[in-house]
Amino acid sequence: MTAQEYVPEQGDLEQLRLAAKACHGCHLYRDATQTVFGDGPGDARILVVGEQPGDIEDRRGAPFVGPAGKVLDRAFDAAGLDRGSMYVTNAVKHFKHRPAAPGKRRIHQTPDRTEIVACRPWLVAEFDRIRPAQVVVLGATAAKAMLGPAFRVTKEHGRRLAVPAEFAAADDAVLVATIHPSAVLRADDRESAFAGLVEDLRVLAAG
Repeated sequence: MTAQEYVPEQGDLEQLRLAAKACHGCHLYRDATQTVFGDGPGDARILVVGEQPGDIEDRRGAPFVGPAGKVLDRAFDAAGLDRGSMYVTNAVKHFKHRPAAPGKRRIHQTPDRTEIVACRPWLVAEFDRIRPAQVVVLGATAAKAMLGPAFRVTKEHGRRLAVPAEFAAADDAVLVATIHPSAVLRADDRESAFAGLVEDLRVLAAG
């Protein structure tokens, strides 16, 4: 079971976004408030791929608008990159979480391999519409969605890599993997973790 049957073969990003609202390609839609699709200009030079929506993103219907998103915005600014010109999305479009008491923030659960694979057709379609020149992959889940289960962000972060052929991109497009900004919030030494994130992002800023 995958999202493939829900993905229109034709149409722009807005048509993809509308179609994704009805996606039942895996079971995660049952407990999510809504599909959280990507956001940004269709001619974006940089495409950013995160893990999945968080609690706030699930409620608002937009990617990276919670605490991790604020960290990411600061990191982009520090690296000399403009988020407003990027397309930002997630490998998994529905929020996977543990139940929480009413009024409490729901805690995310990491998507498993089946859920990542089920949602990949949406990510492939986003790449096909945008064909970015640069790609940022945030965290292990996004890296595994694009680069396979054996990929390790801890070993490969900050390196200029090729975009896998499955994902349409510009000629000579460059991919850089780095930590997810939520890892900065969980780190014992947030300052060092944030500095590492910025250093990785500067690889793209350098061209």
